[in-house]
Amino acid sequence: MNEMEAREIREAIDAADNALNHLRSARRYLDSAGNWGLLDMFGGGLISGFMKHSKMSDAEREIDDARYALQRFSKELRDVSGYSSIHINDFLTFADFFFDGFVADILVQSKISDGKRQCEDAIRRVEGIKAELQDRLRSNN
Repeated sequence: MNEMEAREIREAIDAADNALNHLRSARRYLDSAGNWGLLDMFGGGLISGFMKHSKMSDAEREIDDARYALQRFSKELRDVSGYSSIHINDFLTFADFFFDGFVADILVQSKISDGKRQCEDAIRRVEGIKAELQDRLRSNN
């Protein structure tokens, strides 16, 4: 592996880390929103409702940031040989499906759980690709 290939892999790994940070942050906010939502459902009152919506807003912000981070990750991944456009397009289709439906549905408590599962799936996918990239970088050094 030449230095340019190694640099492209490192850039893709950095982009993966950025996307993972936003996805994990979104998951934490969704966890918190879910907890506040449960309290709100069982008579938590004004404060629990406010906190739930605040955490949902935070999650939406992180999800929006994650969308851009995932787009950058896919762009960096295109620069790494061995990752076909089919592989990348499949990943982006998943991300678009998740993010487009999320904002409209988040107000329903069950959708918070769905959002957390989808965040987990996105995290697993990015971590898997990142691990492949790291293995590739290590095996060629």
